Parts: sequence; structure tokens; C-alpha cells
Amino acid sequence: MIELFQPILHYGGHFLVPFVFAAILWRDDWKQAGLVMFAANLIDLDHLLAEPIFDPDRCSIGFHLLHGWEAALAYVLLLAIPRWWTRAFGLGALWHLAVDYGDCLMQGL
Repeated sequence: MIELFQPILHYGGHFLVPFVFAAILWRDDWKQAGLVMFAANLIDLDHLLAEPIFDPDRCSIGFHLLHGWEAALAYVLLLAIPRWWTRAFGLGALWHLAVDYGDCLMQGL
């Protein structure tokens, strides 16, 4: 049953929820903020450095360069910069990590 919901939660988390967060946090500019948070999915470019590029049984947290604790610390630091777009990107990247971590938990990894 979890196999059915995992892709919905994963892709919904990556593609829809950033716009929900943006609508709550940046009400006047939610579309722009949502796009910036959505752009944080670019951290998945680090998958291109792995062999194989995609492994459905691999937990990306701690495996890929931009999915480790050092990167998470950098994303947290982005929240301290007083620019809305930097904060939106940092929050989007942290949310991305949270969604991927949820995948790891659902896979039992």
C-alpha cells in the first residue's frame, strides 16, 4: 500500500507543497516565492555524479553531495540572509531534504 502513496507524496512534496508554503509565508508574492522554492529542486543535480544516476532503492540523504548535513547547514544559513529569495531557496532546499528523508523512512532505509 505504501508503494502506491510514496510517489504521490514524493512528487507532490517536491512540486506542489513549495507553492503552499510560499502562499502562507509570502502572500503577496507567492508565485515568485513558489518558483524560487521550486527551483531548490535543482539540488538534485548532484544525482548526475552518482553511478547509477537513479537508484530507486538508494536513500539520497547522506549519499549525494547536496543532500548531506553540510549542505543542510548551508541551507539553514541561507535563512539568515535578509533577502526573501535567499530565504525561499533555503527553505525550499530544506523542504526538499525533508521530502527525500520521508522517502528513506518509507523505504525502511
